[in-house]
Amino acid sequence: MKVLLTGIAGFAGSFLAEMLVNEPNVEVHGVVHRHDRRIAHLAGRLHLHRGDLRNAVWVGEMVEQVRPDYALHLAAWSDVGGSWQQPWTTYELNIQCQLNLLEALRRWQPACRTLVVSSNEIYGLVTPDDLPIDEETPFRPNSPYGVSKIAQDMMALQYYNSHKMPIIRARSFNHLGPGQADDFAASAFARQIAEVERGLREPIVRVGNLNAERDFTDVRDVVRAYWLLIQQGEAGLCYNVGSGTSHSIRWLLDTLLELTPASIKVELDPTRLRPSDVPRSYCDNRRLKQATGWQPKIDLRTALQDLLDSWRAQLARS
Repeated sequence: MKVLLTGIAGFAGSFLAEMLVNEPNVEVHGVVHRHDRRIAHLAGRLHLHRGDLRNAVWVGEMVEQVRPDYALHLAAWSDVGGSWQQPWTTYELNIQCQLNLLEALRRWQPACRTLVVSSNEIYGLVTPDDLPIDEETPFRPNSPYGVSKIAQDMMALQYYNSHKMPIIRARSFNHLGPGQADDFAASAFARQIAEVERGLREPIVRVGNLNAERDFTDVRDVVRAYWLLIQQGEAGLCYNVGSGTSHSIRWLLDTLLELTPASIKVELDPTRLRPSDVPRSYCDNRRLKQATGWQPKIDLRTALQDLLDSWRAQLARS
């Protein structure tokens, strides 16, 4: 069985790759654009294709060569806050890359089961009456990133409707874990704490809005959901991927502070506040559970411990 994974060197993609190389009778092919640091330890256990998904000719040649049975499309611009500064780059990367991939699959491997990873950001400005957010909740995007993910989600649906390609959509809620970039709140906190421990900064953690509540899941549970969905999900449907519960950003910070022996103060940094925010968001994940039997296995405290330890290890190497 040939599995094509875009974004294989990204945060979620690298964990998915590590899981897939241990699956029996699976040949893993991954698309790499720039660095492959996160998957360097998997060298020799997978096939890497170096190129740019924005290049339609290259994508077509790559898909023609691989002829995958499964394709999991994770490659994307994933910085919600950064999308305000670079909206067009966000649109270009998230829409054009997926369009080129689906066109290549339509031409060379239309029977390939494909998973397109969308985001909870498509729901945007949810109200308390919307909670828990199910797959029928209206789209009210409140960031350029959210708009780009709606385009990806609807493009996947259109290719299913128009070409009968077996495409499944995963609408992922927030995930965290070891190796996450510090563009995200929990990882930004963890990096600052690890730097304080090593004497690299003053004992202060700078934060944005701590009151927002989000649906967090360990990244290793998230990629397990992706793998289950591409095998067992119903083509044409979308599935929320999340824990079904919410935790505040303050809870993440407090938990990380409990995991360090350092005495650290907390200060508000206005530059970390987004132009718009939603007080509380969490998903209804019953459709995912009913289709696959998925349940999260890793509790958030363990995820945060592993995240902090990964920053400690990275700083020790630098």
